[in-house]
Amino acid sequence: MKKAAGLQPAFFRFERLPGGVLVTNDGGRWALLKAKEFAAFADGEVREGSALYRRLLPLNFFRERLDLPAEEAGIKGLSSGLFSGPSLHILVLTLRCNLACVYCRASCGTGAGTDMDWPTARRSVDLAFSSPAAGITIEFQGGEALLNWPVLKRSVDYALSKNKRAGKDLALTVVTNLVLMDSEKLDFLVARGVSVCTSLDGPADLHDANRRRLGGGSHALAEKWLKEIKRRARGGGKDSLPSALMTTTRLSLGREKEIVDEYRRLGLGGVFLRPLSPIGYAGSVWKDIGYPPSAFAAFYDRALGHIMKINLSGERFVERNAALLARKILSREDPNYLDLRSPCGAAAGQLAYNWDGQVYTCDEGRMVGARGDLLFRTGSCRDSSAADQAASPASRLCAMSSCLESQHHCFRCAYKPYCGVCPVHNYETQGSPWGNIAAGSWCAVQKGIFAAVFRRLSSPRERRVIESWIKGSAR
Repeated sequence: MKKAAGLQPAFFRFERLPGGVLVTNDGGRWALLKAKEFAAFADGEVREGSALYRRLLPLNFFRERLDLPAEEAGIKGLSSGLFSGPSLHILVLTLRCNLACVYCRASCGTGAGTDMDWPTARRSVDLAFSSPAAGITIEFQGGEALLNWPVLKRSVDYALSKNKRAGKDLALTVVTNLVLMDSEKLDFLVARGVSVCTSLDGPADLHDANRRRLGGGSHALAEKWLKEIKRRARGGGKDSLPSALMTTTRLSLGREKEIVDEYRRLGLGGVFLRPLSPIGYAGSVWKDIGYPPSAFAAFYDRALGHIMKINLSGERFVERNAALLARKILSREDPNYLDLRSPCGAAAGQLAYNWDGQVYTCDEGRMVGARGDLLFRTGSCRDSSAADQAASPASRLCAMSSCLESQHHCFRCAYKPYCGVCPVHNYETQGSPWGNIAAGSWCAVQKGIFAAVFRRLSSPRERRVIESWIKGSAR
C-alpha cells in the first residue's frame, strides 16, 4: 500500500550547526531540527498530525498551510525602521584626540584647524532635525569630543531648544574617553539629560595597552568617571547608567572572562562584545592587532558561555550583542541596530557630519573620506537638504550594495532574515561595496556570532536567560 504523501515545505533556508540543522523563513520564524527531522521536512515527508507537524505548523513552514498575512507581518516587523529616515546623526566635533589607541578608526589630527565651528555645528543640527524620523539621536564624537567643549555645549542647548518646537523623541549622547571629564562638564551633561558613552576594553593592563595615553594610563580615569556617572544616575539625575563599549584586539583573545568580570566589577550590567573592524587606521596595522574571524567566533562563544553561567547562578548580566539579535530572532522586530539591516543603515538610518561640514553615509564612510576617497560622501551640511542626502549617489550605492536580495550568497543564508552587510567594510577589505560576501571577513564574523546565539537559544534554560534580557526584567 502506498504511503500517504507528506506536506511540502514552504520556501526555507538552512544552516548546519553542531546541535542540528537551523531552518528559517522570510518571516523570521525558525526551528533547530535534528538530522532525521530535517531530512523528513526537506523531503516533504512530514505527516499531518505528527509531532514534527505540530511543532512546525505555527512557524509557517508548510506550503499547503502557509499563512501569508503572518509571513507579511514578520517581514514588516523585521524591517520596520527602513523607511522612517535617518535617526542617528553623528557630529564629529574635532579630529583632535588625547589618546593614541592602537586601533583608532577616527583618523585623529593633533593640530589646530580640525575643530567643528559653531555655524557648521548649528547647520548640522538643523539638518538632523529635518529628518522625517520621529525620533533622532544626536551623537557627539571626535577625536575626543570634550576637546571642543564650547561647541558641544552650545550644540546641546540649541538642539534642546529646537526640539521644543519640533517635538521629536530626542536623545543626546557624547562619546568620550573621559580623560578630560570634570565635575563642571558632568553637571552640564546630567542636567540636560545627555548620556555618556565611553570605551572600556577590559582590565587596566589590557585597556591601557589598547588605549594609550601619554604620561599615564586611561583606565583609571575611565573607571573614576564611570563610577561617578553611575552615582549621579542613582541619585536621581536625568541620565541613565553610562554605557561602555569594548573592542576586541589580538590582546583580548583568551581573556574573555576577565573582560566580562571587569564590566561586572564596575556594575555596568552588561557588555557589548565587538569585533575589531579593519577600517581606517586599524586596517593598516591589522597584522599587529587583528585576527581571523574564527578567532573572534571562539572568543565570543567562550565569553557568552561565561555570561550564561553568571546568569544561571542568579546574577543578571546582559551580552548586548546577543540581546539585539534576540529581539530580531525571538520578537521579529527591528531594534534599529543599523549594522544589521537590509539595506543597511548607511544614509537610510544614519548620517555622519564631519568637522568641516561634509556629510557621509555613516561614520565608517567618513573614515574612508579622511583619506581623500569621497565615495561615501552624501553632500555638505551647508548647501544640501535631507532630501539631497537621501538621493545622493553615495546613499543609492549603499542601499543597492547592502540589499541582501542582491547578494546571492546572503539570499541563500539561513541568517538572512536577521542579518545585514556593510558596504564600507566590503570596500575597505575587498575593493568593492558589494564584495565577495562568502569570502569576506564580515560574513564569517556574523555567522560565528549567530551560531553562538542560536546554540544558546536551543537550550531551554539559556533561552529563558536571553528572553529576560529583551524583556528587561529578571528571570
